[in-house]
Amino acid sequence: MKTASYDPKRIARVTADLGAAPVDLDELLAVLMLGVAEHLGSDRATLYLLDRARGELISRVATALSNQEIRLAVGEGIAGEVARTGETVVVNTAAADERFAARYDALTGYRTDSLMAAAIRTPDGELVGVVQVLNRLHGRFGAGDRRELEITAIELGRLLDATSLWSQLREGARPLSFRFNGIVGESAAMQRVYDRAQRASRTQATVLVLGESGSGKELIARAVHHNSPRAQGPFIKVDCGALPGGLVENELFGHERGAFTGAGEAVDGKVAAADGGTLFLDEIAELPIAAQSRLLRLLQDRTWFRVGGTALHTADLRVVAATHQDLEERIEQGTFRQDLYYRLRVVEIRVPPLRERDHADLDRLIDHFLFEAARKYGRSGMRLTPEARARLHGHGWPGNVRELEHAVESGVVLAPGERIGVADLELRGAKGSTPVPPPVAAPRPGRPDAIRPLREVVSDYVADAVQACGGNHSEAARRLGIGRNTLLRRLRWRQGPVRSAP
Repeated sequence: MKTASYDPKRIARVTADLGAAPVDLDELLAVLMLGVAEHLGSDRATLYLLDRARGELISRVATALSNQEIRLAVGEGIAGEVARTGETVVVNTAAADERFAARYDALTGYRTDSLMAAAIRTPDGELVGVVQVLNRLHGRFGAGDRRELEITAIELGRLLDATSLWSQLREGARPLSFRFNGIVGESAAMQRVYDRAQRASRTQATVLVLGESGSGKELIARAVHHNSPRAQGPFIKVDCGALPGGLVENELFGHERGAFTGAGEAVDGKVAAADGGTLFLDEIAELPIAAQSRLLRLLQDRTWFRVGGTALHTADLRVVAATHQDLEERIEQGTFRQDLYYRLRVVEIRVPPLRERDHADLDRLIDHFLFEAARKYGRSGMRLTPEARARLHGHGWPGNVRELEHAVESGVVLAPGERIGVADLELRGAKGSTPVPPPVAAPRPGRPDAIRPLREVVSDYVADAVQACGGNHSEAARRLGIGRNTLLRRLRWRQGPVRSAP
């Protein structure tokens, strides 16, 4: 998703168009900040986001600043003061203002003469960041500039509220981390996925996305499209496994009049519909051999024939394919063409199953789905009990991220109060699945059937939290959302039942 020239209404239009599109949020915000600086006649614009877990403002976007991240404690500097009070600040002589943090000019090599900063709030009034402009290019910042900046801050708040960032900006969230809108996770495995998706999006290369069912392959395919020069074009999906073999070619390539009984007129297929954009072929392994031959021609020279036709058609499109199956095994079985396989995997992106992602990713996904479901069903304030969260961490997730989302959503719907317990999650047993490894510590040996008693999982999880907090019981209790005495009781579970003295 791209933006051109700026005015406050443009942010509103971007917000309306954003939806669930997995755009690169840093890139999107950077484009908007360039526009903010230009609109307000300033040399630079900076967007600070409030990282509640660390109690800091973090500069995620700063025009003309070369990848230098600035961290301000709430109350530090002009932006930190705005985060503390929520009041807009206009300063036309920065060096004379005692609130100005001059050390960041020394750090970045930039000289600040004048600035304005305004609080960014979500529509419900919660402060989530600060927008700041530096150095008026001509004259001084005045009352009109202040009003424009405050209007901009309102629109930025609405934009952030419409993204997956909002679940991280609320009270009690984990340290801030994001890349693509709607795709949650920061593990090394996911960073590799992000990097490949970003690099592929800059080119016209064909992409093959591999991964188990429910791991998020379509989201990655959409990220490749929405962050590419084709973002303004269509994203056309064809589920190759959902169509009868005889209809797939017609669905993809269309047909001529009279091509078969009932074909009263010529009809274009999905290839024509994807012209100028991206054709996403989901479950490509299910594509019949005959259709594979036609697809190979499309990949080779971007030409195709309608079913029953002789006129050659051309298409300007990119192909992204996905499957959960082993294509090399399908080649050995004779059901998938080897030459097509090599044409498809110019760039191969493997999406890891949830069990191979770390504990931090699982927690971020849980929190994200909990927040989204609570907002969807009007049940604000919903929380997981420590036992319920531990149960989620002990599950093997054969259905991957999709299964986790449904489990959390069902908990939000079924819990009678604001606390979601184990019984509200409705998790099904996953015979033979591998549990997600516990956080921080090395995985503990499992029982032969890979299922551990819930009491043991809870106590181990609490012990790992204490270890991660350097042995500080109070801090571990705070981060787990339980009282210190409750934490100590969970730890005593590891020592077995307490028996009364004779």
